[in-house]
Amino acid sequence: MSKSTRRDILRTTAGAGSVAIASWFGPRAQAAEGDSMPPHSVASQALSYFTAAEFAFTEAAVGRLIPADELGPGAKEAGVAFFIDQQIAGSFGRAETWYMLGPWKEGTPEQGYQLKLTPAQLYRVSIQSIDEYCRHTFNKKTFAELGADNQDKTLHGLEAGEIGLPDAPAKEFFALLWQNTNEGFFADPIYGGNRNFAGWKLIGFPGPRYNYVNEIEQYGKPYTLPAVGLMGRNGTAVRKG
Repeated sequence: MSKSTRRDILRTTAGAGSVAIASWFGPRAQAAEGDSMPPHSVASQALSYFTAAEFAFTEAAVGRLIPADELGPGAKEAGVAFFIDQQIAGSFGRAETWYMLGPWKEGTPEQGYQLKLTPAQLYRVSIQSIDEYCRHTFNKKTFAELGADNQDKTLHGLEAGEIGLPDAPAKEFFALLWQNTNEGFFADPIYGGNRNFAGWKLIGFPGPRYNYVNEIEQYGKPYTLPAVGLMGRNGTAVRKG
């Protein structure tokens, strides 16, 4: 996909609402409720699961999946890699609410997640294997050290299943990475991504402001108030009343 196509897809699906987003993500996005890591302070930006090398890979990858362009910051600038780190360090990464027992047979896309690996394990083994592939293919460079063209080439190979990973299916890992990248770009900033409301500004979403009474009958007029999240505009709780 081209840069413009990626951004157009994000703008269209996110603007259409959560149903459209779930449809675009596919069945693997439909995990049980409660899988997200609960809201907490992310001011320290301390990693909870990724090693430095894993974080470098993830930051580079999400930066190519949703690149910065004339429409605004991309996933790297929005802190999406940190969002993913926080999520896979929690119950989602451990698949605590998923059925993870055998038998381990090849499933169909309609059946959802069918791997023996938890999401956190899938990230760990896949990133290691992808970096090994890149070192072998691109003159001993890891994915994060590659230029944009070779990073895109590698991501396309993973998406199509053309790159074989010894311990994990490439297509399934790419699907999870793409799903989590979208989630981090559009989730409330309290979860660590969507920094400075980059995703919400792209689609014109003002956030969960507690009161729209003054704007209800302002038909055809632009909504000019700045976006707010669950922790307000500057990391403080939104006042009610």
